[in-house]
Amino acid sequence: MPTLQDRNRIPRMKAKDPLDPERCSVLLAALAAPERLRIVRLLVDGERNVSQIIEAVNIPALNVNHHLKVLVHADLIRFRKQGRFMIYSLCDGVLGQIVESGVPRESLNLGCCQIVMPCGA
Repeated sequence: MPTLQDRNRIPRMKAKDPLDPERCSVLLAALAAPERLRIVRLLVDGERNVSQIIEAVNIPALNVNHHLKVLVHADLIRFRKQGRFMIYSLCDGVLGQIVESGVPRESLNLGCCQIVMPCGA
């Protein structure tokens, strides 16, 4: 029979944190720039190509490409190639579960938290 000392040496399994702080910090960091928030807000209304995103957020193309890469890396948006265009949209689950539950479309579900963005005029 193990002694008290032996029981203290047995490694214990850590309970999984439902918040998943590492993932949450990546998502929140990806949304920390105002330009990226504008891009995500734009994509709430539907998919867009890079030219449409550049025109809508009114920042240089090089900057838009950087912000798109950050959002793709965080799994907030995805892209597909259509001819010579790259088409961007929100990843599944970021918006879909919210809309199905009856919450306004302006809510983003990050899993760790929910962000509600006001509608544009």
